[in-house]
Amino acid sequence: MASTDTGVDAEKDGSTADGQTRDAYGLAGLEAGLDALDSVQAGRTPLRETLIRKVLPPVTAVALVLVVWQLLVWANVAPDYKLPAPSDVWSEVRDAWAQGTLLDYIWTSVSRGLLGFLLALAIGTPLGLLVARVAFVRAAIGPILSGLQSLPSVAWVPPAVIWLGLNDKMMYAVILLGAVPSIANGLVAGVDQIPPLFLRAGRTMGATGLRGAWHIVMPGALPGYLAGLKQGWAFSWRSLMAAEIIASSPDLGVGLGQLLENGRNNSSMPQVFLAIFLILLVGIAIDLLLFSPLERRVLRSRGLLVTR
Repeated sequence: MASTDTGVDAEKDGSTADGQTRDAYGLAGLEAGLDALDSVQAGRTPLRETLIRKVLPPVTAVALVLVVWQLLVWANVAPDYKLPAPSDVWSEVRDAWAQGTLLDYIWTSVSRGLLGFLLALAIGTPLGLLVARVAFVRAAIGPILSGLQSLPSVAWVPPAVIWLGLNDKMMYAVILLGAVPSIANGLVAGVDQIPPLFLRAGRTMGATGLRGAWHIVMPGALPGYLAGLKQGWAFSWRSLMAAEIIASSPDLGVGLGQLLENGRNNSSMPQVFLAIFLILLVGIAIDLLLFSPLERRVLRSRGLLVTR
């Protein structure tokens, strides 16, 4: 009987030892897997792979558009004054460059757009924090912000001209009215997605008021806030183009929107296409140079960046 008990105990000890060994192997495998994930996230994508995966597709798409465009011109699907050839638009680019006006067109609009966006950022950020953190303010002006965000930016141009006249103040007013609601609503959405536990932990550690907003609320709301910034820039740029197209004055200079309107007035489709391409180019450049790196940095800091 004693030998039987001894055998049972030995069997139990062996199974326990095997279980502990399996647990140890399991923990070791889990740790190795986590280390592997960390090493993948920290690694740099080779330049060749970056060129193939991120540069080649848009270049190929642009090339296909140009080919289709040229084929449509050769097929005479529309008269020349309606559908110019790519070479005609390129001639317009060369003429503007030779005259020294191409960069002036771009800088006039870009400088207005960036300054207006920075002003919207300075106004929309504290407004968004106030709406997100104060229930009475949210109930009072939250629906108004949502309504303003859905209002087309072009609707603000006529009253802005009447109130402020044909000057840069009118341009900035239209940009602010278009961008501030998007930035504020983006920050509100980001704050709403912060886990309540983070906020309670911050208050427990003494992070209240401005300190809590800086160290807890803003970092926690950063993904939603960044989405609001991207949308705010899009609204800023579209609002500016609408204002430049509608409101024209020699004192305002010639931006990309005014260039587009001049092409329409002159019945010059190459100039119209040039203005459209420059507007599109600036929008893509701002996204690639400013917002995409910020987005990747935020996602990488939270372990959310995947290889794509």
